[in-house]
Amino acid sequence: MMTLTTTEKTTFTASKISVSNFSAYYGRFHAIKDINMVVEPRAVTALIGPSGCGKSTMLRSINRMHETLPGARVEGSIRLGAIDLYGADVDPVAVRERIGMVFQRPNPFPTMSIKENVLSGVRLQGNRIGKSDGDDLVEMSLRAANLWDSVKDQLAKGGASLSGGQQQRLCIARAIAVKPDVLLMDEPCSALDPISTAAIEELIANLRREYTVVIVTHNMQQAQRVSDTTAFFHIDGPGLPGRLVECGATTELFSNPKESATADYIAGRFG
Repeated sequence: MMTLTTTEKTTFTASKISVSNFSAYYGRFHAIKDINMVVEPRAVTALIGPSGCGKSTMLRSINRMHETLPGARVEGSIRLGAIDLYGADVDPVAVRERIGMVFQRPNPFPTMSIKENVLSGVRLQGNRIGKSDGDDLVEMSLRAANLWDSVKDQLAKGGASLSGGQQQRLCIARAIAVKPDVLLMDEPCSALDPISTAAIEELIANLRREYTVVIVTHNMQQAQRVSDTTAFFHIDGPGLPGRLVECGATTELFSNPKESATADYIAGRFG
């Protein structure tokens, strides 16, 4: 199997994600159908739409987490640069190392300290890291997650001892530590209070300078605040697959949507 090397990583850092004729299934259930879209590098793309339309399925498909579920399968392709992420010679574990995931609810490892949480992903990859390098990596990752100043004197404390918003930023630091090219975020603020949400949104705005970010959100105002591009997903009825209605620059999609379904959703007429 192909592993994604450091040389390939340098290429990927500024590479777009191209989704072509992509469908995903859970057993016999067709979850999303014929998705075609481009995710631009070093920008934030928001996936919006009503519940059950396939936003999270699309997100999980980008780093091949979808296929970890029993009976899951896909059709079509997702490319990062020139590499087909579902190619027969591509290691899915290597894909997940390059494309990190932050989940809806903060999930720091409860038995690990803040420091060990940050380093856990690197060690799970089988990489040995010395104390000095580890300390540098922890500081860099926590600074990138805008958490260092709050926790630098308590790195030995358990990750679960932090507030909800701090836990989410710790999870982002953990994802950053493995030096991915892409960060996927599945409703990262849904379990947070408004102050913590604002902190995460500010962090996302900063992360776009170095990472390609894809975020699922049900919050229309949040999509407008944090994203450069928005993709609207919809479902035509119970049991039918989700589909991509339109995708474009966030300011344009919200001010002048091309499709009536997009306009209705943004206006709150359904969903």
